[in-house]
Amino acid sequence: MKIGLVLRLLACAALVLHLLRPDWFEGFYALFADPQQPAIYNRGDLLEIAATHLGIVAAAMTASTLLGVGLGILVTRPFGVEFLPFSRAIANMGQTFPPVAVLALAVPALGFGTAPTLVALFLYGLLPIFENTLAGLTNLPPAVTEAARGMGMTGWQRLSQVELPLALPVILSGIRLSTVIALATATIGSTVGARTLGEIIIAGLLSDNTAYLLQGGIIVGALAVLIYDGFSAIERRLMRRTGRAGRAA
Repeated sequence: MKIGLVLRLLACAALVLHLLRPDWFEGFYALFADPQQPAIYNRGDLLEIAATHLGIVAAAMTASTLLGVGLGILVTRPFGVEFLPFSRAIANMGQTFPPVAVLALAVPALGFGTAPTLVALFLYGLLPIFENTLAGLTNLPPAVTEAARGMGMTGWQRLSQVELPLALPVILSGIRLSTVIALATATIGSTVGARTLGEIIIAGLLSDNTAYLLQGGIIVGALAVLIYDGFSAIERRLMRRTGRAGRAA
């Protein structure tokens, strides 16, 4: 068994135990808390909070992927080339405004809770997905696309059977980047009432409890590393299958 796989399994097991039995780690966190302070976050179930956090990120990234990939496909078709500047402006919009600013603007319209956080993560995740879709579809091997035309494939057949499968590793790279960023950024959603792992960090800041800060940071960091690693493994497998040597950053 490869060392890398063993380390991944150990990291997954440690994270699951962290969420299911946080009391097992109380001795470690007690080193960072004052004697009169609780060492383990006790204002909610960690597994439930982590699941809600992941659900918010998954929903936002699904929406970002649908729009980002859709716009990338549109502007690489002959009839959609003229929409490239407009599509890029839409994708750049989320990066223009920091997530905190988007939350501040969205709360008056959507109220407190999950909705403003979804909007902020959705907008912030658009650009990497759109740009990687664009890069993946515009840097295909010319010989392959010409062969597909020579076989008499329609535009839809070329897109679904040739172009998207070849571009998929590059597209996934953009989704990976957006997802990891969203995992960390989602923590600020707790400032507007969303149930995210940020509530542990905020509780630590308000009570000056370093143990809470460390606990929230470790869980978010572990999730980000494991999800990043999972996406990277899928990308490598797809690149081996398609024979593509590179991918977009």
